[in-house]
Amino acid sequence: MTDVSATDSDPIAPPGVDLEHPSVARVYDFYLGGTANWAIDREFGKKVLSRFPLLRPIAKANRLFLHRAVRHLVRQGVRQFIDIGAGVPTMGNTHQVADQLAPNQSHVVYVDNEPVAVAHSEVLLDQYGDPQRHAAINADLRDPDELWRRVEATGVIDLRQPVALLLIAVLHFHQPGPNGEDLGTPAVARYRELMAPGSYLTISQLSPDGVPPAIEENLANLQRMYQQSGSSDAMFRDHDEILALFGDFEMIEPGLTWTPLWHPEEIGSIAPVISFSTPNESAIKAGVGRKR
Repeated sequence: MTDVSATDSDPIAPPGVDLEHPSVARVYDFYLGGTANWAIDREFGKKVLSRFPLLRPIAKANRLFLHRAVRHLVRQGVRQFIDIGAGVPTMGNTHQVADQLAPNQSHVVYVDNEPVAVAHSEVLLDQYGDPQRHAAINADLRDPDELWRRVEATGVIDLRQPVALLLIAVLHFHQPGPNGEDLGTPAVARYRELMAPGSYLTISQLSPDGVPPAIEENLANLQRMYQQSGSSDAMFRDHDEILALFGDFEMIEPGLTWTPLWHPEEIGSIAPVISFSTPNESAIKAGVGRKR
């Protein structure tokens, strides 16, 4: 069997990086056209795209939703962002998008438990960030109180004030507990409790609910491929299950919808054009809710 975990052109892996299995964050970086991935990730990503080529524009449309959500929230006066499951920096990052509208005002903490994602975030922030306003930390979505503590320890975010919590394309992967139970839903509930009044919760997640039949079949195959890869189990939710993650937060118009339909007017002038025959081909539901 050929070893595809690395090539001579791959960067040296930071300590703790698993190159025996593809990484969710690094494969996503590959879908977006990034370079922070290894041969094991590209091999898996190419296999997925050979069966589901639309996944690449789906991933890019999701990234553009992040950009539009950040712009919209900045216009609402938000200046603090916590980006959980931020992944590898690529295709425009939260602090860069926020600074386009409110230069030198936004405060952002990037959170991930993938060493490559955190290492690349730190490099990016060293080069283009402001240590008074930006930080990257290694923490686990499944432990909200500890994650909140680490965010506060950066000194970048004042958790007594409203924040925008970003959970972009992270909840459609199983968040296993000690007995295999999914901790994603209770973790999100705890984040809602921790957030100050006036805060915003932003979520995007793959959903087979209402997609064309061919996309539904591709999503089922995608779920099997991720499970067999040993990296992570994909876990999809229907519309009502995703909406329930917002609890009693007030949904911002247009509510929970397909990524291309969420405030399309907020797209940047240099953003790539991603088009689908119908919005439900984008396969990802997205929305923003506000805590009263």
